[in-house]
Amino acid sequence: MRQIFILIFFSSLFIGFVNPEPPKTFKVMAWNIFHGGNDIENGQENVIEIIREINPDIILMVETYGSGKKIAESLGYNFHLIAKEGTVLDDKRINLSIYSKFPFGERIDTENSFYLGGREIYVHGAKMNFFSNWFHYEPWSDAPENLEKSVNELLAWEQTGAKYRMINKMLPVIKKYAAQSDSIPMVFGGDMNTPSHLDWGEETKEQHNGLVVPWYGTKVLEDIGLVDSYREMYPNPITHPGITWDWPEKVDEHRIDYIFYKSPSITPIESTTYKSFFNERLTINNKTIINPSDHGIVVTTFQLND
Repeated sequence: MRQIFILIFFSSLFIGFVNPEPPKTFKVMAWNIFHGGNDIENGQENVIEIIREINPDIILMVETYGSGKKIAESLGYNFHLIAKEGTVLDDKRINLSIYSKFPFGERIDTENSFYLGGREIYVHGAKMNFFSNWFHYEPWSDAPENLEKSVNELLAWEQTGAKYRMINKMLPVIKKYAAQSDSIPMVFGGDMNTPSHLDWGEETKEQHNGLVVPWYGTKVLEDIGLVDSYREMYPNPITHPGITWDWPEKVDEHRIDYIFYKSPSITPIESTTYKSFFNERLTINNKTIINPSDHGIVVTTFQLND
């Protein structure tokens, strides 16, 4: 009997060794769906189909505008509208929202919920803080390298619009949760309406009239420890430009939608961007869907570290 017990014991150890538990992962999607997806026929249904094909665990949504409740119910997500508590979930005035297959924790409300807010989410039982954001596009240029400005002049120009003021207004909130990220991971994503300093370095200066520009909009996040998940996975902006904004018949390609994170407890293992013009075909998993948005999509899969 003892020999049988020993055999069973070592057999279980062997089985556990050759069949270890797979690492826990979660997929995050950031997408500006453009006016609630309602600017084309069947737009909300197309948003639903696109999300169903990507199958994220968590969605950081921009321009929700009344569509979020229907989208969440159609796909079975928990839904958080980033607005004053008690706001009806299909309020067409509300910009930001968060969807999750995992349970929600506490609300993370801000004074400026139109462009930043969050929610605690228990991802595989681990508490994390997720934020959806939108920053204004002004000042904007389709091709900043053609403005005939020096690097310092471009950085000064960047500070002339609403975007710079919004970022600085929200910076204390971002810093607060970044400071907690050693114990509570932080994921921050959405539509920042700014090019990235990581895409305007030495390797791309020939594309930018010789300019290397440390754009404040993204550099300020890096300076407090947030990591651009797509660019971490693909450091070369020439081979992997990751474009999420473009417009037909214009020279207007930019990566302006992001998923940042800060934590030693999570690591990105895959990241993808999807680019398609508004009201044109977007192919995902060999399925073609008309894109109801003027934005592309960024998706990052993270692994929980032991």
